[in-house]
This record gives sequence, structure tokens and C-alpha cells, in this order.
Amino acid sequence: MLRLLFAAMLPMLFIVQIEAQHSIAREWNELTLESIRNDLARPTVHARNLFHTSIAMYDVWAAYDDVSSPYFLGQTVDGYTCSFSGIPIPDNTETAREEAISFAVYRLLRHRFQSTSSVVANVFPQYDNLMATNGYDINNTSIDYSTGDPAALGNYIAQELIAFGLLDGSNEQNAYVNQFYSPINPDLVVELSGNPDITDLNRWQPLTLDFFIDQSGNVFPTNTPPFLSPEWGEVSPFALSATDKTINTRDGYNYEVYHDQGAPPSIDITSVAASEEYKWNFSLVSMWSSHLDTADQVMWDISPASIGNIQSYPTDFAGMQAFYDDVNGGDPGTGHALNPITGMSYTPQMVRRADYARVLAEFWADGPESETPPGHWYTILNYVSDHPMFEKRFEGASNILDDLEWDIKSYFTLGGAMHDAAITAWGNKGWYDYIRPVSAIRAMAEYGQCSDPAQASYHPGGLPLIPDFIELIEAGDVLSGASNQHVGKVKVYAWRGPNYISNPLIDEAGVGWIRAEDWWPYQRPTFVTPNFAGYVSGHSTFSRAAAEVMTALTGNAFFPGGMGEFSATQNQFLVFEEGPSEDITLQWATYRDASDQCSLSRIWGGIHPPADDIPGRLMGIEIGVDAFVLAKQYIDGAICVDYRVVTDTSIGGSVCKADNTILSDTNIQSGANVNFKAGQLIKLDAGFQSNVQADFSAEIEDCQ
Repeated sequence: MLRLLFAAMLPMLFIVQIEAQHSIAREWNELTLESIRNDLARPTVHARNLFHTSIAMYDVWAAYDDVSSPYFLGQTVDGYTCSFSGIPIPDNTETAREEAISFAVYRLLRHRFQSTSSVVANVFPQYDNLMATNGYDINNTSIDYSTGDPAALGNYIAQELIAFGLLDGSNEQNAYVNQFYSPINPDLVVELSGNPDITDLNRWQPLTLDFFIDQSGNVFPTNTPPFLSPEWGEVSPFALSATDKTINTRDGYNYEVYHDQGAPPSIDITSVAASEEYKWNFSLVSMWSSHLDTADQVMWDISPASIGNIQSYPTDFAGMQAFYDDVNGGDPGTGHALNPITGMSYTPQMVRRADYARVLAEFWADGPESETPPGHWYTILNYVSDHPMFEKRFEGASNILDDLEWDIKSYFTLGGAMHDAAITAWGNKGWYDYIRPVSAIRAMAEYGQCSDPAQASYHPGGLPLIPDFIELIEAGDVLSGASNQHVGKVKVYAWRGPNYISNPLIDEAGVGWIRAEDWWPYQRPTFVTPNFAGYVSGHSTFSRAAAEVMTALTGNAFFPGGMGEFSATQNQFLVFEEGPSEDITLQWATYRDASDQCSLSRIWGGIHPPADDIPGRLMGIEIGVDAFVLAKQYIDGAICVDYRVVTDTSIGGSVCKADNTILSDTNIQSGANVNFKAGQLIKLDAGFQSNVQADFSAEIEDCQ
């Protein structure tokens, strides 16, 4: 039976056969994603929520496991110590784990989403129902896990994660509001032509709308949404290290920036030569906007035979210009000669370029009722896990894991990467505070054109003239105005914008010549552009980090069966205009191919220039690899609290026989014997370390 899943805002058909039952971890993950869909669209906040719920589930697993080390229990994370003295061995480990996981995530989700009325109304009852279905008493609020009560362990983990979250730099206790940042530019009123009041074309500009509906469909009473999370770089990370970080100061605040890729291209309105890279970037966004019209009969093969398989990424301006096809769109990907799983060629899928570009922009936009970009990759992970050809082997090499173990370990690993991607991307966004295309293109249009001093409206700060894409309005042009008041202004050949759409169910805006001062990104008029700086692209960072994790987790660069597929139905998929003109199936051979196409989608969507994109991909590679390596160390038990038992041994002391047992000199003197299994974690206090440790040096080892 085919199953419909909801990823990236509208139903996409995941063409797989899936199991009817899921693990308790998967059920709570689905409720977490549903909570995010009903909440405000806050990619940073939700990357953190996904990570923290994944920690809660993983630490329950590790607490009952002989090998895996907890991440939070018994550890000190960024200065916060979560005490843990071990738990009695349960009669049934599986049922104990499921109960503890449920209580931990239940408590954490109710805390994190308690202020969002739509989550409280629509999803909280689902939390309660899942608890009741499993026979769990939500009135059990005990945190005394020493009794062996799994509910108490879950409640304790949630309590500690909640306390940690109030100290982790997110400013959760004040609803995540900005404490230091303020925009340098005045608002852009997007319904009006031009951008006459901007003061700095290199810095972010707030947008004022008639009313604002965020990516999750929430209507805001204010119509000028503030910059989201410019100070997120100081949030406690997972695998990011001090060597990855630089600290930059502006207006008395230290912006913490990980994986700094350097400043984006800038404009000098007095110099054409000094602004070449800036103008190429934003002109390309306008040029690609011309591809969004189904009247254009350009046909592309969008199968893996022609899409994907990029070998390298540019690191300088010349390489950037060669990487992107500014006229036709796309990248240098050559596709894959064969599906390595089937040994056969991929079947071509010829579609209109306009349909492909629009569907790609919409699929990855993570708009109304979406999980936001980090959650989107959780839906892809779940899709892969459900695929009938997929075997749940960690790194593709272990024994086949049961559903719970696979879900726990994969969520923890992906969650760490998504959390670090948010910290990294938004740390860069806050510090570099870079302008978005709608502001840059309209602002340059205010100056005129910068290509020909002999022609009208010349100014070195203007847009470059590009035949068939960016030209001047001449007398007699339909855009010249009733009294020729617009003659000499710059026009662009681009998507015409929401003013050409009366009914989104039947209308398309199409492409045509419009005044550059009226340029719109390919977005809803109630959204226009995300309310945070452009550099670096969060989508590029999230997606590439996730692709690296998925590749490492599965031990295979390719989707199960050699292809991931997501369907968009004719004239039903697109949200703010009619389309696509025919059924279209997005297809990717590898996780990295999917990530690369996600990055391109943001250019066609008018949200990012290439300058935002490539640095996000490059830092995403490092983030994903580092997160996987660290997660694997915890999963393999290579990181432990203090010491790990090397061989089965008996040590004197009246202490619990459990992971994270605290051994002290006083305990040892009591004369009782405790058996420790190989692989078990123990914590030594100062007295034991100084007085007794040498007696057991053959049995225990320092694993810090």
C-alpha cells in the first residue's frame, strides 16, 4: 500500500511499501514534527527541540545499555552537570525503555510548546492519547529513578534537559527574543515600488507587509517581523569545538561564529569594479526568476541520469561563475551513468524546466504546516527507514538493528548535526547581517544601471544591463507609464509576482518584463522572504550536514534502491499559483544530490544568491561529519563518564551494580562486593582516585 507523508508543506508521495507499526521513538518523533508544524516557523528553535528530544530518547537507551555512553546523564555539558547514580537492572529492558522514553519526551514537549496555543489545542491531546494507549499514568511525576521506576527516569531526564535549556544561551526563558541585535536599515514596504530608504546595501533589511504569515501559516498582528535568532551562535553546541569558533564584536556584543567562511561580496556604490561579484550574484537571482513560466517550453531531464553527482564546489568568484549556469539555470552535475543498486540506467524524466524549478522551490521552501528545514530531514530519515529495501545497519555494516535501536541512534546523530547547523548558520547570519535579494535588487534599481555611462540612469551603484534579462525602459514600452514617467528606469525579465494572481487555484503569474523596482521573489505575498539575514543559507547548511549524516549512518551515499522519489500532483502541489502543469516526480540518487538541489531551489525561489549557498554547503560538510563522529563515539561507548570496566571484575563496596556507579573510598571500606560487567561505566570520586584506584588499574581504564 502506498503511504502519503507530509514533508515540506504539501503531500509528497513517498513511493515505498512501509511497515504498519513503528517504534515508540518514531511515534514521539512524529508528534514532535507535528508540534513543529503547528508552532511558529523557527528553524533554530526547532533544530534545538529535535535535538533535545533525541537526547532524551538516546539517554534512556544508554542508561539501560551495556555499551553506549549517555550524552547528558552523568555528564557535564557546557558547564551544566546532570547528576546520575545509576539505575537498577529492570526485569524487562525493552518495556522499561519504552516507558522512560515516553515520559521523558512527554514532559519535554509539553514544556517546550506550552505557549503555542495551536500546539496545545491540536497536539497536546495526541500526547495524552499516546501515553494512555500505552497504559502510562501521566500523573506519575516522580523523579526518584533509584526505585527502578522507568517513568521516574523519564521525568528526571526531562527535568534536567528543561533546566539545561534555560542556561544554554538560547534565551528560552524570555521566548528566545533578541537581546542585543538591532537592524541598521529601515523597513522595506514591499507593496510599494523600490527601496528608497535603505542606508546600507550590504546589511539585512526588515520587511513590512500588509500582514505577515510565517512559514507555518501563523498570522502575525505585527507586519514587520524581527530578525530571528541573530545571537544563536552562543547556544550550547553538540560537536562544534572552540577551534571552529571565532568571536567578533559589534555594538558591544560578541557574536560567536563557527566555521567562518569569510565575508560575503559587498557593494561599493561609487565603484562598478569593486562591486562586480555582488552584482553578479543578485543579477543571477533575477535571471533565474525568468525560468518560472510554463509558457517557456524548455524541457529538462530531471532524473538521476542527468541531475546530481557534483564532484567539487567552488571556493572563489571565478569558480562560482563557472559552477552556476546564469542563463539557463542549474549546476555542473553530470548525473549518474547507472543505478549502482540495480545495475541499470536511470529512466529519463522529461519535464518543463519551469515546472521543475517551481516544484523544487516549493518542495524545499518548508512553508505552511512544515517541519522547517531540520524537521524536513527527519521526515526524509523516516522515509528511508521505512523503505522495504533498507536494512537498519548502523554505518551499513552492523547487525540489523531493531526499529527502536535504529530510530534512537539515527535521531540522536541527525539531531546533533541539525542543532550544530542552526548554531553555525545563524551565528554567521547574525554577525554578517547580509542583505536579501528583494532588498538588493530593488535598491540597485533605485540607482539605475551601471553598465553604460552614455545611456539613461547611469550610476555605479545600479544594476548591470544584460540583454534579454535586465534592460532599460524606453519610450513606448508598456512599462513606461501614462506620462513616460518610468522611461530610463531598469526593467527585468522575471516572475511577475503576486499582483498577477487573483485566484491561486487557477492563476499563474507567469514571466514577463517588470520594473526592477517591483521585483518579487517566488514566494507568497504574505511571506516574501524569511525574517533573517541571507548569508549563509540555512537550507544549504542544514541539507548538506544532513546528507553527510545520512550517508554515514546508512553506509551508502545512495537512497535505498538507488533513488528517492517525491511526487507533486498536477495543478495541486503549488501553493500561491496554479501548477505544476503536469504530474512531476522529484528524483535523487544520493542524499548529497538531494542536498544540492535543495540549495538550487533557494535561488529559483528568490531567497538566496550563490554567495549564500556555497559557504553553507561547505560548512555543512564539516558539521555533518563532525556530528556523526562524535555521536558514534557515544553510541560505541568510546566516551564514558569517568572510567569503563575493561574486564569482568569484583570491587569491594556497598554500591549499586549499574552504569555510572559512583565509587568512593568510603564505599570500598564497607567491605561488600559488587560485580561489574565488562563495558560498564563507573565514576570515581576524588578519594577513590587517590587511595584505591591503583589496586584496580588492570580492570578499569580512563576513557576521557
